[in-house]
Amino acid sequence: MIDGATIVEGLEARRVAGATRDELLKQAVRAIESAGEAYDWVGIYLLDGDELELHNYIGKHTDHTRIAVGQGVCGTAVAEDRDLNIPDVHAIDNYLACSLETVSELVVLIRRPDGSIAGQLDLDSDRRAAFGERDERELRAIADWLGGLF
Repeated sequence: MIDGATIVEGLEARRVAGATRDELLKQAVRAIESAGEAYDWVGIYLLDGDELELHNYIGKHTDHTRIAVGQGVCGTAVAEDRDLNIPDVHAIDNYLACSLETVSELVVLIRRPDGSIAGQLDLDSDRRAAFGERDERELRAIADWLGGLF
């Protein structure tokens, strides 16, 4: 089960030791992926103008390295300025399939200290309704910490 506080403590220790933002984002992906049994794909997209650019991920290959704001679950989260927990992606009209096995998706926005969107944590699972309130809460804590890097 994911523990956001423990992941944040590890990231903060690396930051204090001199890790770069890039290294911290990569470590966050590794730590999140290893913490959740149902986390089949974990990535960070960074907002670049009107597109999300894939920074780093663990999971099956994806062709979706750039996603326009408003497209798919990731782009919709940015367009609507909110986190999205989708229990069944097949029920979404504009879903961008990264993998045929993906059934549920959770997107948690990463916000700068001023509240603007810097990017997002994107998690996919091959299980239906894989993400619960605890996943959202713990990932929110990680995303809030990551926002301080921007």
